[in-house]
Amino acid sequence: MSIPSSRMYLEQPPSAEETFRRLLQDSGATVLPLGLGAAPPSLGPGKPPSAQPQGDVLVEFRDLYSSPENQIFKVVFFPDRIFHAQYLNATRAAQRYRYAVSDARSVLDISALKAQVFMDGRKMANLVRIEYRAGRLIEQTREVGRFLREEVIAWVQLTGKAIVRNARGQALDENGDVHAPEGNVPLATEARTVSCPVKMHFCPWINSYQVEIWQTLEPPAPNSSHHFQVASQMGPTGSITRVRSFAPLLELIDEVQTVEMAFRENDVDTPFGRPIVNPRWDNNYERNYQAPRSPLPNDNAANTVPVGNYLVNFQKGWFLDANRISPVRYRNAMMDSGNPDYVDPALHPELADEAAWKGTPPLQAFKDANVIEMRWLLQREFGGSVVFFHEVIIPPGTTEGTHCHVGSEELYYIVSGEGIAYMAVGDDPATTEIDPATGKPRYKIVERHVFGLFPRPCVELPVKSGNVIFTKSGGVHGIRNIGNEPLKFVAFLYHSS
Repeated sequence: MSIPSSRMYLEQPPSAEETFRRLLQDSGATVLPLGLGAAPPSLGPGKPPSAQPQGDVLVEFRDLYSSPENQIFKVVFFPDRIFHAQYLNATRAAQRYRYAVSDARSVLDISALKAQVFMDGRKMANLVRIEYRAGRLIEQTREVGRFLREEVIAWVQLTGKAIVRNARGQALDENGDVHAPEGNVPLATEARTVSCPVKMHFCPWINSYQVEIWQTLEPPAPNSSHHFQVASQMGPTGSITRVRSFAPLLELIDEVQTVEMAFRENDVDTPFGRPIVNPRWDNNYERNYQAPRSPLPNDNAANTVPVGNYLVNFQKGWFLDANRISPVRYRNAMMDSGNPDYVDPALHPELADEAAWKGTPPLQAFKDANVIEMRWLLQREFGGSVVFFHEVIIPPGTTEGTHCHVGSEELYYIVSGEGIAYMAVGDDPATTEIDPATGKPRYKIVERHVFGLFPRPCVELPVKSGNVIFTKSGGVHGIRNIGNEPLKFVAFLYHSS
């Protein structure tokens, strides 16, 4: 077992200014800011990687980062430790190791980085780094009277591509022949998904648990050895580790598409030394996504897909046609049976059969069963705290029940059609102001049943294309279509706590 040394935690990492000054002095060249996607070339043993000529990329990037346009629209943003490759594990010996971070993504309090590490100026390995701030797992362990301490265990699954090799380990080309580097036939690759548990160690520099999974731990040059502060972190349970089954995927680091993760307590309750036989997990709780597998409204068994992990997706863009995405249908969405708008399924038993919803059902069927549709455009693709972006279709005569958001926030943008939206009195004070021209409230106040809670006074708001409804945590909203055409809006929802 390899245990990270206490010295590496006590020593402060060099500042960004110190690092740049040192590298400039050593190489005599301008250093490319890491994270821009270009791997630094090798300058030979003992020299750090350098980058573009003086006055090229570095100056242009700084100009872009500080330009008024970027200050307004925030197109370019780098966290300090990524931009300067600080606080990563091998920077404990920054004079010998350097990182090139090619991508960094986060979801809630989890970050995943793809990078290359250079040792003594030579390319050493590709790697994936995972950081976990453990907000949810801390609460889980407190509930059973324990603390997380210094280590947690992560279940990690990589999806990407690996080079196809023969029984002798030789790389093959797309024709099935041994690959000739000087030839024109590309390497053959195959998609793979591999999972393995790894141990994560708490690092006070970043106030997070972290692990770096390297393609190899072997130095790139013969007769060379790792610096002791880096070697002390290496091993099967170290904060720098190698997973044999991950190595083929890390060889093609640009092809690593997704990292899925779940986290649990350590297997030993330190400092007592007792084994933990019932470890608590943070596996994204009740997280799921919606898939249009059945046309029947409320067919949750088919359309709701549970997932017991977090997902970081490294794809860089999506081009979608919402009209080609089948909707998922919901009957009496966000309302209890005691709600006056609730439509009893027993009134139209013929609409309880899947056959009634195949093809293009008549609009009357939606009204008779109070069914709305949602096209789930993006879900697990998001980073950060965003849960989904979808298009909602409220057919004529149907209602999405009034409901309260707790710990989440949602934004509706009305695209087409007309209807009535509801907000709780007081959520937006402007909606209850008195119209000076009439001396009366601008909008009517009505009582609405709130899903799972109790009736509340709400403001009745006429909505049409271009209107926005933004509901913070604790706020209430709902919407209904009183017109003759479908009411459509797009919705963002994200965690706010």
